[in-house]
Amino acid sequence: MADGPSGERKIVVGVDGSDSSVLALRWAAYYAALLQARLEVVGAWEWPPTFGWAAVAPAWNPADDTSKVLEESARAAFGEQWPEGMQLEIGEGGAAKVLLDACQGATMVVVGSRGHGGFAGLLLGSVSANLAEHAPCPVLIIHGHNGPPPAL
Repeated sequence: MADGPSGERKIVVGVDGSDSSVLALRWAAYYAALLQARLEVVGAWEWPPTFGWAAVAPAWNPADDTSKVLEESARAAFGEQWPEGMQLEIGEGGAAKVLLDACQGATMVVVGSRGHGGFAGLLLGSVSANLAEHAPCPVLIIHGHNGPPPAL
């Protein structure tokens, strides 16, 4: 298993607020506890492609919105009892790129099979397919609706 520079294990999970990503977060926490790894919850944001001349509210801060999504997803997955040492990380850029950067030195990266974008009939989303092809660590893609077994 890959370990970070300090020898510490980390499990990275991509979260976008979708039901699939909340389930991925629960599985990532399960494996983090099992492997005694730090849990890093990663969200990504990017400016809309039409930002240059589009009417965007001057006070809008997409990083703040992403932070709220991560916090709401953590509450949906764990209530108010978050896993010890869980870290919320926000990156600017496309979700696949942000997650590929975050999973350098990781033990594993976990994502849901489908996020908020794309077409519902596809088996894999573009982010999960990209990670499966390019991640430097094992990739766990969560399908279905079953959560992990009870905590150890």
